[in-house]
Amino acid sequence: MLVALLAIFSHGPMPLYSTRTLAVAWEMWNHGYWLVPHINGQPYSEKAPLLFWLIHAGWFVFGVSDIWPRVLEVLIGGTQLVLISLLARRLFPSRPWMAKAAPWMLLAFGYAFLFGLQIMYDVLLAVWTLAALLCLTPKLHRAEPRWLLFGLCIGLGLLTKGPVMLLHIVFPWLLGPLWNDWARQHRARWYGGGVLSILLGGAMLLAWALPAGFSGGEAYRQRLFFTQTAGRVVDKLSEGKNLQNHAAPFWFYLKWLPLLLFPFSGWPRMWVALAGLRRPLEPGLRFTLCWLLPSFIVFSLISGKQLYYPLPEFAGVALLMAGAMAVLRERRPALAGNHWLGTWPLGVGGIVFGLLLLALPMLVAGNHLHGEWPDAAAPYSRYFSVVFLLLGALLLLRGRGELRRLAVAGLVGVFVLNILFALTLWSRYDLRPTARLLGSAEQAHRPIGYLGNYEGEFHFDARLTQPITELFGDQAVQAFARAHPDGLIVAHPGKLDANDLRYALLVQPFRSSWLVVWPAAALADLRAGVAPPEPAQPTQVYPADASRHRNRP
Repeated sequence: MLVALLAIFSHGPMPLYSTRTLAVAWEMWNHGYWLVPHINGQPYSEKAPLLFWLIHAGWFVFGVSDIWPRVLEVLIGGTQLVLISLLARRLFPSRPWMAKAAPWMLLAFGYAFLFGLQIMYDVLLAVWTLAALLCLTPKLHRAEPRWLLFGLCIGLGLLTKGPVMLLHIVFPWLLGPLWNDWARQHRARWYGGGVLSILLGGAMLLAWALPAGFSGGEAYRQRLFFTQTAGRVVDKLSEGKNLQNHAAPFWFYLKWLPLLLFPFSGWPRMWVALAGLRRPLEPGLRFTLCWLLPSFIVFSLISGKQLYYPLPEFAGVALLMAGAMAVLRERRPALAGNHWLGTWPLGVGGIVFGLLLLALPMLVAGNHLHGEWPDAAAPYSRYFSVVFLLLGALLLLRGRGELRRLAVAGLVGVFVLNILFALTLWSRYDLRPTARLLGSAEQAHRPIGYLGNYEGEFHFDARLTQPITELFGDQAVQAFARAHPDGLIVAHPGKLDANDLRYALLVQPFRSSWLVVWPAAALADLRAGVAPPEPAQPTQVYPADASRHRNRP
């Protein structure tokens, strides 16, 4: 919890993930849209409202800020660690070591930890997934699942991110007789209870969705009930409907698997343990395979893909890995203690990375290495190199506690990288300069336009109460300038030119490109081939030395 709090408060909310969530929560709060999420003045059909309601609950008590949403995400992440420990205790009652090892493994996944710092829905969805699966597992004095709690967890998951919740829990239930003795002996009650639980969860979703659909209008209702989920599943259904499809080929997750499983993907003993699993498998391992394998296949077949979509399955991977390690220690003690299967590849990698950080200032000063990140990291890299050298040495140690050392090294390494990012590259993601200008402009009743698709990135920081007009093409710019000669237009060019630094109000880097805030009249003149009047104030450039990098993006 301490590491997560330090990491999440080391920089501001990340665009576009966290800023979009905060924008929706702010617009609902500001305009009293408790039933229908809104973004930029329009109903937002992409997500269900539970996370926004939890943010509002904290704002009601503590006031509106980005502090509570970030603390909430850390609390949600900590809840996952508790739930996976309980799940391990239920699934592996004869292996108490599992209840301690599984949380360490879950928090060591580098990608899952970093994404857990985002104010996003998938972290909360993982909690309801684990809670629902916990309801299916047998207790010491009760083998039958807790069907009512199972249905309530499904409903809360549906209210977090919609029907995708069912994909995360349906396979352990459908394949229950393969891993659960009670399900095998009482198939009718198992499937009947599961169907009723799913119906209960669906009723909870409909209790919100039906009134929300009628309140949000025909277009919102159509997207909410039909095209939104279907457009993610089938690419063709999203065409022409402006849906967030994120289409990718079926091998997408397989390609990124080493990154998603890091640092365990670099631990030879883990792969030997997984490859050495043989029948008969104990119920806990059968449970994880019934959960992970069909889920991975289905998520690979679905058109829409993002690396964070299978985030709830990281807990299943941790359980599978911990179970495989326990079996290896029991059945193949020689392999379990073989030094050549230890964490030494990761230790060598950590030392090499530490040496690279140590040499980075000399490489940059000698013009041997240049780039956005090396130039920014060079002033700090020597201090951080010591950490990675120590972590590398820790992973070269032999003896008991190997998994715990790997988990600690993975967590600390990712945390330190996050701090290095905050010191070096965060200025390219910090939208506060532009947000402050836009907030002042709205207070002065100056309309705001945006060239292209606006993702809500300024609404929360600027506390905007009016929509930003999306502009596409020069004609839209001209029309906006004629209607609002005192308005502002935000552009997002890949590179700057002399006019940006001469006539614009503000210029700041954003990711690998730039944000430029223009007086609408000046931008319209330039687009028409006319030189605008000289501005009364020089262009503000953020950060102060950004102008020397203007051609680099």
